Amino acid sequence: MRFIIYLALAIALVYVAMTVQLGKHTLVGHVRAIWHTEEVRDLKEGVKEKASPAVERLERGAKAGFHAASRDGSGSQGSSAEARP
Repeated sequence: MRFIIYLALAIALVYVAMTVQLGKHTLVGHVRAIWHTEEVRDLKEGVKEKASPAVERLERGAKAGFHAASRDGSGSQGSSAEARP
């Protein structure tokens, strides 16, 4: 029952955000207009520059973990087979 109430509230919020005019635009229109300003573009570029080394390290770590797991042929299956009497 609680899920249905939350779902109805979420649908109502989306409906209001997309249809009720707040000045010249709806809430969604204002967010869209703000998102396309020069300041936000600069912000997005700055975040990409600062976050790219961390993202690259995470990607390398994930790839290395994947390769190590796939190279280990037995993986966790071998340990569970050894645990059986």
